[in-house]
Formats: sequence, structure tokens, C-alpha cells
Amino acid sequence: MSFDFFAPCPRGLEAALAAELAETAQRRLPPGALQVGAEVPGGVHFRGSWAGGIAANLHSRIASRVLLKIAQRPYRSEQDIYALAREQQWEKWFSANETIRIDITAIKSPLRSLEFATLRVKDAICDRMRDKAGARPSVDTAYPDVRVFAFLTANECTLYLDTSGEPLFKRGWRLDKGAAPLRENLAAGILRLTGWTPGTPLYDPMCGSGTFLAEAAQVALDIAPGLDRRFGFESLKQADMAAWRHLKSEANTARNLAQSKTGDLLIYGSDISDVMLEKARANFKRAGFGSVTLKQLDARNMTPPSAAPGILVANPPYGERIEVRGRNARGEARPTARERRGDEDGASSEGFRRAKDEAPDAEFFQAFGDTLKQRFTGWRAFVLTSDRKLPGQLRLREAAKTPLYNGALECRLFRFDLIAGSVRQRPAGGGANPAAGNDDAG
Repeated sequence: MSFDFFAPCPRGLEAALAAELAETAQRRLPPGALQVGAEVPGGVHFRGSWAGGIAANLHSRIASRVLLKIAQRPYRSEQDIYALAREQQWEKWFSANETIRIDITAIKSPLRSLEFATLRVKDAICDRMRDKAGARPSVDTAYPDVRVFAFLTANECTLYLDTSGEPLFKRGWRLDKGAAPLRENLAAGILRLTGWTPGTPLYDPMCGSGTFLAEAAQVALDIAPGLDRRFGFESLKQADMAAWRHLKSEANTARNLAQSKTGDLLIYGSDISDVMLEKARANFKRAGFGSVTLKQLDARNMTPPSAAPGILVANPPYGERIEVRGRNARGEARPTARERRGDEDGASSEGFRRAKDEAPDAEFFQAFGDTLKQRFTGWRAFVLTSDRKLPGQLRLREAAKTPLYNGALECRLFRFDLIAGSVRQRPAGGGANPAAGNDDAG
């Protein structure tokens, strides 16, 4: 039996997700179990069996969720939405003993209140279950057993069952100490956009708790991203649990083989903060590997970690001063930017507000750009930032820029091709050449 699914993802990664789903179908499933459909802003449609939906949950690094389509119909009012939800056979999917949560998103919907529409979907499900099963499910907005999603356009309502549960970027291995601006699925999508493949050197000079590195290592070792977590489909009556056991067994076998590999992954990281590097090591251990080389150093002093050129990827703090470990005017130890934030790969809410208020550290980025030009000839560097002036601060000309969204924050992924002969001679005084501008690199 085939179903229609929709996999939402961070905006800007739709093509990358479609390619990933096609690879999952080819490598892990029988023919026809997962057929990739249309890419739309914010996600990818696909059709397939339960095995296809389960494999997408288990193996997708880029999807945010996997939603199973239940019904779709035109609407004009909240009563139309209630009627559509009331007609669905929810009792075939879950019992009144399961807790539920309803979420609605909308684009150009004429309805005045999405909260009221959400309430009407909840009422319809509860009324249906009371009629058919003699009891109604309870609502749990924090940890529900079953999540129902409704998507409204200007004139159509689509109902989905969530087969994922917690968002898929929650892999189950990360030590979560706060809100992190770079989520795992965005990091995985960026890695795919860089063109990196296992066996190519990969270096993150501002690795923080190691999100880019962990995603790359799991790709190289064929460790399924969803192996250590639970999924929403496990609470659904019609889910093919035999397919789940088979796919999970295959993934466990692959991870066991990965843990026996001791070769060099050619994946490297560094950070100015020893605190963040300790978090990275703990995350790597929880994620099932430990063979990533980490060093504590300032990104301005970095050198290529391998003889062969590769790919450098970085997610510097957005607009926040990047302080070097040292002493302030009072002689007190000065924490690094990442230590002040106190979380994984980004900022706490307080730190993120501060990041918006402070001017970028021009000296740091100028020195970082000089290091790229002088020491990383032959490499390709990818930098994610919300600051569109970054190429000018680095004094590098971007070879490409890709719009991406880190949550609601609009960013750019800049690519810099560090070709030979891109460094200009400086004047005798050691100052910057004002003529260099953005012509320092092709």
C-alpha cells in the first residue's frame, strides 16, 4: 500500500533533500518503496510504502519531519475544516488512550484566527473518537503520543499525521545545553551543498560542539542519524513495525561495522575554546565514533590539517565580537565568545540578542581572510553568515552564494575558491593594501 508523504526542511535545502531521498530509495529500499515527487518551498513531496516513510525518518539528515497525508479538501471557514477532520477515521490510527497535539501552519489563509482553527481540528478528532470508541484522547502539547498537522493555503486544507515525533534534527546524541543557532539538519544540508564526500579532507576551524564534524563523520561511517531516538510512527496502529525492525537491524549492523573502523576519516576541527572542544568530544562519543582530530587554537592561526586540499566549512558567530582568550583591562581572564554563550554551537537567547547589537569584529575577519589566502591554496571555503558584507570583511571575492534560513534568520552560504596567486603583496609597512578590495581571490 502506498501513501503520500511530505518532508519539510530548512528553506534553501529542498533540492538537497530531494537528492538525499532519492539516494535513500536507491541504497536502502526495494524499487517503488520511495518515489521522490515535487520540490516546493520548505520541503519535498514523496510517495511510497511504510518502509519508505520509515527509511526517510531513519536516514534523512536534512528533513525536519516526515508527514503522512491523511486528507485534502477546499475550505472557506473553520466549520469546513472541522467537517474534514471529523470525517477521518482517526480510530484506525490511534486509540483514545494516546495523547494528541494539533499544529496548524498557513499561507495566505483568509481565517482570522489560526488558534480557533486549531481548536476546531482538536474538537473534530475528539468528537470522532468519542463516537467511535466511547472516549476521547487527551491533549498534551509538550510530549504527545500523536501529532496532527494541518496546512492551510488560501483555499485548501491538508491534514497530516506526523510520523517523526520530535523534530528529526534531534538525533539523540547531542548534549543539549541551550538553544543552538545551527541545527543538525541545516549543518547536514550545508555539507551536501559544499559537495563534500567521504575521503575528502574536511576542516571546521570554529567547530564549537562539532555539529558539522559529527554529521560528516556519521556520513563517512554510514551511521544512520535516527538510530538512537524514537519516532512518532511507533504510536500509530497502521505502521509497518516489521519494516521498522528490518531497517533498524540493518542500521545497527552498519554502525557496529563503523565502530570497528580505525582509519583516518580526514575530518578535522579546531576552536579557541577548550570548553567547546570537550563538548564536541562528548558528542562524538555519544554519536558512535571518536576518530575526529580536534585542536584548540585561534582560527587566525590555523594551518591546513592535511597535505591534500579539501573543504573548509565554518559558522562564525553572527555579528558578535569574537574575543581572543586573554586579559581585559582589569587583568581578569576574558572568556571566549562561545564560552560566554554557554551552549552548543551557538547562542543562548541572551547571547543571540547581544549578537544583534554588537558590530562584527572587522580585525578578526580580515585576519581570518588573510590566513585563508596565505595558507589554504587549493581549498574551497564555505562560510555561513547572516552578514552579507562578510566577503568584503574577509577581502575575498565569493565564487557563489546560496540563500539559506537558519530558523527565521536569513543567511548566506558563501563559497570562496582559494586559488594560487590570489594573495597580493603588502606595502613595506605591513598595512593592508587598500587596492586589494575584493580582488584578492577568484
